[in-house]
Amino acid sequence: MDRIKEAVKVLHRDGLVVYPTDTIYGLGADALSDEAVAAVYEAKHRPLAKPISIAVSDRDMLAALAVVTPVAEQFIEAFLPGPFTVVLKAKKVLPETLTGGTGMIGLRIPDHPIALELIREFDGPITATSANLSGGKDPVTINDVHVRYDLLIDAGRLTGLPSTVVDLVDMRMIRPGEKFDEAAAFLRKIRCD
Repeated sequence: MDRIKEAVKVLHRDGLVVYPTDTIYGLGADALSDEAVAAVYEAKHRPLAKPISIAVSDRDMLAALAVVTPVAEQFIEAFLPGPFTVVLKAKKVLPETLTGGTGMIGLRIPDHPIALELIREFDGPITATSANLSGGKDPVTINDVHVRYDLLIDAGRLTGLPSTVVDLVDMRMIRPGEKFDEAAAFLRKIRCD
């Protein structure tokens, strides 16, 4: 059985999967399961007040989970899949725990074939938080992964820069990462229009 099929079985059992993205290794769990999301917080020793972003395989899945404004649609069209996390208003279908009580959710469409295949085969969103202890070093190789997990998919060394986080509700940059300048230029243009 290949690793993707094994990983999907783990996700369906509310288990945790370490998977590669276009930036760093992520800790994946069923984003629609309260139990799986709780397991991610526990594995990372992450405070419940801190939101956890999710990964989706396409724009349709993203739109089913968050409110996509015309400006957000422009950004998504221009930059995703890619090394960006977009912050949007969460729809009620998501566990409130994921939003950290903010009502907002970070979403990624990672530009990595393994991540996209995993999400497509699972047929649902998975958590997209880094596979590290909260506040720890970003995992660029499997040797950097120090959280509990049920299955790990090794894809070698990754780029190592985290995703750039862009708040498309308040139109602001939250965290610099890969291709930060491109996203910042987009927001500047939107503000000027």
